[in-house]
Amino acid sequence: MKISKKVREYSSKIDRLAEYPILDGIMLTKKYATAKFDESVEVAVSLGVNPKFSDQMIRGSVTLPHGTGKTVRVLVLAKGAKAEEAEAAHADYVGFEEYIEKLKQGWTDVDVVITTPDNMGEVGKLGRVLGPRGLMPNPKSGTVTMDVAAAVEASKAGKIDFRSDKYGNVHSIVGKVSFDAEKLSENLSVLLKKLIAMKPSSSKGLYVKRVTISSTMGPGIKIDKAGFSN
Repeated sequence: MKISKKVREYSSKIDRLAEYPILDGIMLTKKYATAKFDESVEVAVSLGVNPKFSDQMIRGSVTLPHGTGKTVRVLVLAKGAKAEEAEAAHADYVGFEEYIEKLKQGWTDVDVVITTPDNMGEVGKLGRVLGPRGLMPNPKSGTVTMDVAAAVEASKAGKIDFRSDKYGNVHSIVGKVSFDAEKLSENLSVLLKKLIAMKPSSSKGLYVKRVTISSTMGPGIKIDKAGFSN
């Protein structure tokens, strides 16, 4: 990916070896976010896990106390009473057969897909469409549930799903640069504490290896891990 002249300039002003206290790092991220739009604040966490082993695959969800600043579009694949519950909870799209067909045809204009356990037989067939986009409902992320109303409300309130990639890294957004630094700090802390709580017993050595935050168009800034247990 080509690095812009502005990002190179900002990167030169940051100590690439230093790990900044969380608030200092966030303030620098806000300072160097100069795009004309409200950039997302993103975090990349390098974990000491080997995702080749199923028991070291990190996957879960957490609700950020101050949300993500993003409008979340929720699709609920449900029928009957559960569909009515989803509509009452203000899901953006609710239905079953018609949306199954739309998804088969490649429509994925949503951020979260929720369904009930009894429908996973049909929904599971959409793995090739939903899987690569991170939209496949999963019990671990709370998107396969009988309490569809609570799942919709949590998604709208700032629940994020995360999983480690093949290198053991977890990527997520923790808000927008327009957020107060304290709110971004709290969001980031909640995510990091959740990841630490999920440390596999088979993971040996340093677990949280590196935490880097950045705005959408800004340079990466390393965060000091001292405040978080390994």
